[in-house]
Amino acid sequence: MPKKGESAASKMRITILIPAHNEEQSIAACVSSCLNQSRPADEIVVVNNGTTDGSTKILESFGKKITLLNTPALGNKSYAQELGLKYITGDIFIATDGDSVLSYDFVKYVEEDFRDPNVMAVAGYVRSLRYNWLTACRAFEYAVGQNLHKLAEHYMNFLFVIPGVAGAFRRDAFFKYIDFEHDTLTEDLDFTYRLHEKRLKVFYDRRIVVFTQDPTTLYAYINQMRRWFGGGWQCLMKHWSIALHQPKVALELSLMYLEGIMFSLLLFILPFLSLRFFGVFILSYLFVASIFGLFAAWKERRPELLMVPIPYLFLVCINSYIFLEQMVKEVFLRKRNLYWFKPDRVKISP
Repeated sequence: MPKKGESAASKMRITILIPAHNEEQSIAACVSSCLNQSRPADEIVVVNNGTTDGSTKILESFGKKITLLNTPALGNKSYAQELGLKYITGDIFIATDGDSVLSYDFVKYVEEDFRDPNVMAVAGYVRSLRYNWLTACRAFEYAVGQNLHKLAEHYMNFLFVIPGVAGAFRRDAFFKYIDFEHDTLTEDLDFTYRLHEKRLKVFYDRRIVVFTQDPTTLYAYINQMRRWFGGGWQCLMKHWSIALHQPKVALELSLMYLEGIMFSLLLFILPFLSLRFFGVFILSYLFVASIFGLFAAWKERRPELLMVPIPYLFLVCINSYIFLEQMVKEVFLRKRNLYWFKPDRVKISP
């Protein structure tokens, strides 16, 4: 019902769009979280993309509470999103994934943010569901990245990426300024670049929280990082000209990618130059990471994150290698990879 003083005609319609492929372990929890919102969504559209597991039966059990599109395999997630957008009727649509759960006030805060007519898109806050040491490392990364780095990006008015699992867009602006080209592995990053190219307002709201399932095996983690870093280089090459016209973008991208290259090279070259200096480098990194671990444990109310900096150092080495590997493949060798690796899921209870 509209609030007091608000006409029915002015009430914002909000749609939740969920692309899903073989998500029987989590799709019930995902849809249930979308249905059980403090401010109900006006529409929930699920694109059941080439499912071969039990997802279809689970989704059909929700009946008319959702709009279900059962399709043959369309390809990567962006193809499913493109189809789903043809069926949404909301003024605003929320993009999330079938392996994730929305917080209770997610839709409510999205509606509040879009009451500013200048806001064209909103980025939310991602939290990693507890499972093992890998997901704890990802929770540590999210806490630092979103409360420090991303917040700084927000104040600079250049948010690097709207998370594909926690983003919301003004429907008309999306159709006007963004189209699906399916030429990168990270459609969420591609969309964000294009919004910045048009100098449209992107807002970051840490109240809009989604709990997502991160890789629980090292094999899945490595493949996810290859997709993220590969897609990052693809989008940088595709949109590099934005830096020529917006100085703040040039600064942000230079710091981000030059830092990544320099740190990764130092990590692998230093042991051959000086073991002593390499040891100082690692100890210094662990010291700084421990401070961040304290911050993450406090911010996320998860004491186990205090111990994360030690195993996280192992992942830093993996990340650095993959970052350089994907740079060589995508930038120098031009071996464009558009294969979307889907990790195995674990059960999420509704």
